[in-house]
Amino acid sequence: MIDKSFLDWPFFEPRHRRLSEELDAWCAANLPADHDDVDATCRDLVARLGRDGWLNYTAIDPDAPGTLDVRALCLIRETLARHDSLADFAFAMQGLGTGAISLFGTPQQRERLRLTRSGRAITAFALTEPGSGSDVANLATTATRAGDHFVLDGEKTWVSNGGIADLYTVFARTGEGPGAKGISAFLVPAETAGVRIAERLQVIAPHPLARLTFDAVRVPVSAMIGEPGRGFMVAMSVLDIFRSTVGAAALGFARRALRETLDRVSKRELFGAPLAELQMVQGHIADMALDIDAAALLVYRAAWTKDMGAARVTREAAMAKLFATERAQDVIDRAVQLHGGEGVRIGSTVERLYREIRALRIYEGASDVQKVIIARQVLAGG
Repeated sequence: MIDKSFLDWPFFEPRHRRLSEELDAWCAANLPADHDDVDATCRDLVARLGRDGWLNYTAIDPDAPGTLDVRALCLIRETLARHDSLADFAFAMQGLGTGAISLFGTPQQRERLRLTRSGRAITAFALTEPGSGSDVANLATTATRAGDHFVLDGEKTWVSNGGIADLYTVFARTGEGPGAKGISAFLVPAETAGVRIAERLQVIAPHPLARLTFDAVRVPVSAMIGEPGRGFMVAMSVLDIFRSTVGAAALGFARRALRETLDRVSKRELFGAPLAELQMVQGHIADMALDIDAAALLVYRAAWTKDMGAARVTREAAMAKLFATERAQDVIDRAVQLHGGEGVRIGSTVERLYREIRALRIYEGASDVQKVIIARQVLAGG
């Protein structure tokens, strides 16, 4: 059984507890998904998550603009990740890809959210470039004003949902100032002339991922999200919300690893007794439980702080993302160790978790970058 006592913490309201129970039931009936064809599976998952209303949490309602419920986003990602990594991925990318529209979009742009919330359109967040990963201010893709259009030229890489997305949020340099001051955000439909999938990228835990090129891509001026030259702020505001949810996904992986381990050590015998009776094994279990609870406190503190109206949660989100992903890696490593040979057998649950957790320590800001962010916030008194 998964420990759900954390739902009694004061971070949550009754609606969050109901959400957790209802989604757990949905996951039990719909997951795990087939991972043989990740493109097809992710399309199907987006459609089903939209059909059953879960994607409503990824973006604001165009008819009743409000705010994103970050605690709900985190609970959903934790629950989905515990059941199936591709389901978590499909949900998360719908939120990340439309976050800029929810936060800064015009009423016309927000009409697109009807498609993404219902699962009829897949979205992606195109920020990283070959020469600018964590250093967002150094991006080189340009957007040049040409009458009532902008012309985009450049390249994006490590784009999750690249190759299957219908809609991209693209960040490009518009030149209002140096570095971070001269970047803007744009809404770019995948069918726009000049948008090309240059390469599909394969990673140790497969999901739709690609390198994109933009060759004289013309979009109307109305495609700009937010104000000119404010794209860096748009991107950081989106990451402020979704960085915490990465920690929540890591938490889901860690909880699953602990559950698998408890089952293993209670049934597997060594020297005539269950593994669970060995003090060294009990020490590992204690460390795993401690890491999980500490990570959960940081993740849901960040989510609660944002939901309570904080303009920015840069420090809290960075702490949550850093600690939860690093500790989840340790929890899963211990799970593999306690499973012995079964832990490294391809296809076993903990072997899959071992591959899936690794990327979370890199994307949406690598762990070392999170340390820099935290240190700067502390030094500035924030």
